[in-house]
Amino acid sequence: MYKKGVFFVIVLVYSGINGKETYEENIMKVRLLYISISGNTRSFVKNLVTFAHEQGDVDFEPVEISDASADTDEVAPYFALVPTYLDGGNGIDNGVHEIMTNALYDQIAAADNAKQLLGIIGSGNKNFNAQYILTARRYAQAFDAPVIANYELRGTTRDVERVYKAMRQRLVEAGY
Repeated sequence: MYKKGVFFVIVLVYSGINGKETYEENIMKVRLLYISISGNTRSFVKNLVTFAHEQGDVDFEPVEISDASADTDEVAPYFALVPTYLDGGNGIDNGVHEIMTNALYDQIAAADNAKQLLGIIGSGNKNFNAQYILTARRYAQAFDAPVIANYELRGTTRDVERVYKAMRQRLVEAGY
């Protein structure tokens, strides 16, 4: 049984000329909300979308959020991918001042959008130790959603596969 608000793409294949049978395949469509300042997250999302398409069971719709984006209502489950950018504070004992990801935060906080958030994927630079994926952890707390995966900088092919598996697992856990 499909949950309300979940989008599925129906793929029909038919070839009456050579006698192949008609069949239908349900492919779940899931939005990926992300913000990319340096291009690292954009690159990772592009690779993730390509990998998912090759797997054939989830159709990710990437949506890049920026300061120019209008807040929209999220009516179906989605994931958020967020990098960490700090300006001031170390995020541990003397505060934190996050910069550049506020537009994504505002999009998730708008209306009832946080209710559709399935999970958060964080990214950053491991050289920053405890600050690595700090923004993702803060989003998780603010929106009561799990951090399901992380990757460093642009990620690797193995990161793409690992994050995809974590997203698929989260979809299963959420009943999709």
